[in-house]
Amino acid sequence: MADTEPVVVLAFQKVLRELGCRVSDEFLKRLIGIGVRNMLKEALRSKGMNLDDRTLDDLVRRKNEVQLGMTGEIKILNGAVDLVESLHGKVKIALATMSNRVVMDKVLGEKRLERYFDFIITADEVERAKPDPEVFLKCAKELRCLPEKCVVVEDSVFGVIAAKKADMKCIAVPSGAYSAEELRKEGPDLIVNSLKEKQKILDYILA
Repeated sequence: MADTEPVVVLAFQKVLRELGCRVSDEFLKRLIGIGVRNMLKEALRSKGMNLDDRTLDDLVRRKNEVQLGMTGEIKILNGAVDLVESLHGKVKIALATMSNRVVMDKVLGEKRLERYFDFIITADEVERAKPDPEVFLKCAKELRCLPEKCVVVEDSVFGVIAAKKADMKCIAVPSGAYSAEELRKEGPDLIVNSLKEKQKILDYILA
């Protein structure tokens, strides 16, 4: 729905540099989707740093505080609103994100997007992050839909893997750090160049 990548990376870099942990922006971009806590662990591990759970919890809160101050900079992806407006009322729509609840609630409120979703689940409501399928399976259960009747729209390899593990159809959009070829290797059912390919996406979902 939104291009959160620049803001997410900036927030992580600020928190990590306060600890003396320096990683590249590209390193962080390619981890987006596995959850804040796991991203922090991977970044610290890459530099031989390990922290206890309490300190990691503090870092997650700190990262969220930093990101909350930058949500105004987040841009909605071209075609996203037009797509959900076209689907609204025709199918049930859920938002499954590995962002934390406090951040997502603020973003959705600022962008006035809450009304499009029948259900919203964040990293705070699951035990296992993508590529585990838990977040998608919980969505299906909440919406009272069989997994095989669900279509996931994803831009990361972790998300595509999770969708396929959940026995759901998946539309891949290379709008993040991963190329169309990298996404294709994980077996999505459809690849589009962007959400502006609305008719192609609608034809697949509503067929």
